[in-house]
Amino acid sequence: MRSLRYLAAALLVTAGAVVAGGTAEAADPAYLTKEATFTDVANGWASVDRYRDTTPGFTDEQYPPDGRGDQDGQRRTFFGGEARPSSSRFLLYSAPGWDTGAKATPVLLVHGANDNPDRAWANPGESGGFGCGSATCPSTGLMQYLNERGYRVFAIGFAHKQGDNLQQAQQVGDAITIIKSRLGAGSVDVVGWSKGMMSARMYAASVKPSWGRPYAGDIRKLILLGGPNGGYDYPFAHGWAHDYSIWPECGGAVNAPSPHTRMTCYGSQTHHPELSITPADGHDAYPGQRQMLARWDGVFGVNTTTQDWHTTYYGGKGFYTDGPGIQAAIDAGSLISRIQSSPTPADVPVYLLAGGSPSIVGIWNETRGPSDGVVFVRSALSTTGISNVGATTLVASANHLQLGWATAVSSTVAGWLS
Repeated sequence: MRSLRYLAAALLVTAGAVVAGGTAEAADPAYLTKEATFTDVANGWASVDRYRDTTPGFTDEQYPPDGRGDQDGQRRTFFGGEARPSSSRFLLYSAPGWDTGAKATPVLLVHGANDNPDRAWANPGESGGFGCGSATCPSTGLMQYLNERGYRVFAIGFAHKQGDNLQQAQQVGDAITIIKSRLGAGSVDVVGWSKGMMSARMYAASVKPSWGRPYAGDIRKLILLGGPNGGYDYPFAHGWAHDYSIWPECGGAVNAPSPHTRMTCYGSQTHHPELSITPADGHDAYPGQRQMLARWDGVFGVNTTTQDWHTTYYGGKGFYTDGPGIQAAIDAGSLISRIQSSPTPADVPVYLLAGGSPSIVGIWNETRGPSDGVVFVRSALSTTGISNVGATTLVASANHLQLGWATAVSSTVAGWLS
């Protein structure tokens, strides 16, 4: 039934596609090409535009070969039918009232890992089965909440669900540039959730690749929801339990990185370097996750109740698993230290919100210290490197997956934006 629903939606949106012929709008910079516009869009959005950033330096990233990281549903149609689109492409969603809302400053929403603007901001129940972090899922989210209050809302959708945050930060800047040109606005408010914190904050702090553009001074307020500002170590701290949702021979299919390269399932050892968070044997499909890593064993210890806990966290061969450990992964490309040493602009107030309920159904919740089930409260509220702290708050009732729709979170965000 779900596949039929997606097929019907795809047929509808294809009928509403307007191909732009590869030419850029006059107001867009030359390096941005608007490739297509879609006007029949599910989940309450008014339209979706597909853009390509032609700046030399963008590289196409690896996808898990078994398809678990492919674009799906309408998003695949929006990306021109490509299941594994180029990382130089991104989607810009526009909510109803994007050009008529009463609020002066437009808002850009930036989603997290293995997510999309639909499930994250507009229909938390799209993926079904506890995908919203609750036994029952609402059909609307932060997009509708803000839209109903007069905000002009946009959201970015990335080509790679676990992609390089350096490239995605450049596209956050692209989206802001497009929004400003459309509306004649001088600045944009940005809300980043989870991994979306990385690209949003990195753009503001000019954490960029050598070929990238620096911050353009166009963010009014930066709001970060459940972001690992101090990093996270969840994949390594809970590796054994985490792997069961990933490793195909154990029945896993989740698009998330494993701390291991080898694992024994039902008596048979298997090798999956393509699912590793650390580059292995030429595979590297999860750079965005690796960039968020930081060690918390010195603060909250390690989960010693799980199988192979020591070798999972510190590296080596355990009874059932084999992996390089967290420090090797950090050394292979974590960006947390770089982010914390790159101050955000002094004229941009940064607002930090953490969830406090480790109650996500279906996963091993992070309980070594106060958390939202995935990210420690202390990490989400870390102000290291933030020059202007607008406010920090803890929503004790919300878990990590509820941060895009819980009423207490949405009302807090709206209050900060006002």
